Amino acid sequence: MSDPAAALRARQAPIKEGYKSNPSSALVTLKSHGTLDSSSSISCSLSSGPAIAAAKAKVAGLHPAAGGPDAAISGELCSGDMLLEALVACAGVTLKAVATALGIPIKSGTVSAEGDLDFRGTLGVDREAPVGFKEIRLNFGVEIDEADERSKEVDGAKLEKLGKLTERYCVVLQTIVKKPEVRVSLVGGGETWEQTA
Repeated sequence: MSDPAAALRARQAPIKEGYKSNPSSALVTLKSHGTLDSSSSISCSLSSGPAIAAAKAKVAGLHPAAGGPDAAISGELCSGDMLLEALVACAGVTLKAVATALGIPIKSGTVSAEGDLDFRGTLGVDREAPVGFKEIRLNFGVEIDEADERSKEVDGAKLEKLGKLTERYCVVLQTIVKKPEVRVSLVGGGETWEQTA
């Protein structure tokens, strides 16, 4: 039986070494492209790169609580849903990578995220109401593979380490928690507006 932790370390070692010797090689720009059209739909067609665009296109639209159509009918997704989807995807991948590195044999698991929005803020109804999520809850449930010999070494301390390292290395979660500096610009009609949020 091959050792998944050793295989993971072997794959990551040259990458990590490359980043140590050439820090700028670790700087990667991820891009998402959106297009607007002249239809009456308040939407933005998104693609997150060639692979995802080839698989399917996602269309962002207003949430029904903000005046948008029912997503089951329109197919339009609330961008808040997509944020939570990205969080679940990133957290799940991170948890699996950390579990592999720690030698924790996961048989199955679930990742879920819930977020609370106050649409009064989004719609400008109440200036005191926040725009954006007031609270996000990220939850994991894992089943350890008891048939794997390594399961005997999994205890509360090891699971706590899995949770802490997953939290620490999840890019989307850390982006939400640390609030990076964001530069916003709008160019149109020969004018430019810029602001750092």
